[in-house]
Amino acid sequence: MTSLLKFATDAHGGVDRWNQLKTLRAHLSVTGGLWHVKGKPDVLKDIRIELPLHEQRLITHLVGQNRHFVFTPHQVSVEDEQGNLLEKRDGPRHAFEGQSIGTPWDDLHVAYFDSYALWTYLTIPFLYTYPGFVTEELPLWQEDGEVWRPLRAIFPDNIASHTREQISYFGKDGLLRRHEYTVDIMGGARGLNYAYDYRKVDGVIVPLTRRVVAFDDNKQKIPNPVLVAIDIHEIAVS
Repeated sequence: MTSLLKFATDAHGGVDRWNQLKTLRAHLSVTGGLWHVKGKPDVLKDIRIELPLHEQRLITHLVGQNRHFVFTPHQVSVEDEQGNLLEKRDGPRHAFEGQSIGTPWDDLHVAYFDSYALWTYLTIPFLYTYPGFVTEELPLWQEDGEVWRPLRAIFPDNIASHTREQISYFGKDGLLRRHEYTVDIMGGARGLNYAYDYRKVDGVIVPLTRRVVAFDDNKQKIPNPVLVAIDIHEIAVS
């Protein structure tokens, strides 16, 4: 583990505490300009999710719609709340081949993208201690009057995520400030994911608010439009 990764995981509650925890549940809203472009503006406006912290799976309950998404890296499905299968897709990543940011999505596209993204976001920085990850500290970065320490992470092939190489930036307190990536399934669209409003939840520190915007060729944020807005209303780990 690099010194920066240890510093960051310690600031977020410590690996020992994280490894004692098994599951996360949350009530949240996922909105923003991306969902309008994809023709699904309100599909994730009111959702409840449940996920294991150490295995990439996630269930998304669409509140008031009598439906939920079930995600693993190799299959996504839509079921009603009685457990009846409505539709499914094996090898869901292949369904994005040839797409750009403007390509409309169906529910199974949404289920795959949002599920792997949320699972990634909600497990960082501890995710980088999992088997197969390779990390490296990069030169210091200045933004918003602060100096941040960037950590480049190379994702293993068994983890579904935006792209294999991603960079997380940590403040002097060790907390995540910004998460930088491109999105392979949207033709390499650029994303900067900013984390705010930290809370201590059963011994770990998590941000309740995230805003995703694009960035330019100099890695400077383009503040508008907000592509994705994530607002967590309730969260629990156990």
